[in-house]
Amino acid sequence: MTDRKAVPIGAVLSPGQAHDSRFARPALESVCLKSSSPGRPRTRPRKAVGDKGYSFTTVRGYLANRGIEAVIPTKSNQARIPGFDRRSYRGRSAVEQCIGWIKENRRVGTRYEKLSRNFLAMVQMAMIRRCLRKFDLVNRA
Repeated sequence: MTDRKAVPIGAVLSPGQAHDSRFARPALESVCLKSSSPGRPRTRPRKAVGDKGYSFTTVRGYLANRGIEAVIPTKSNQARIPGFDRRSYRGRSAVEQCIGWIKENRRVGTRYEKLSRNFLAMVQMAMIRRCLRKFDLVNRA
């Protein structure tokens, strides 16, 4: 999960053979967003942008129940949903860029860690490194 500025905000591991849409809910629930107002952190983004792989009624229903706007294009064998927000969908490239930047870390890109907990730890370290570089908190060597 990333925000629209390609800053990583959450990660969930899944088996390679499992479909990504099955892990949309755990991914969304893994995120707490800092709020400008006092109180609890927000756990619901205003919009969730995904590719056609997330165009399932279960994903769309979950997002609708939580009051999150689904910006997911329909597949060719599905009925078109009117009012698709193309402008917001262009922001999906931030996710692809963030994944590419995280995979720059050799341990993540080549998956040296075989245990899932160790791999998730390396992904989280890469996310921290990405955030530090994004906000210029560390020298870029």
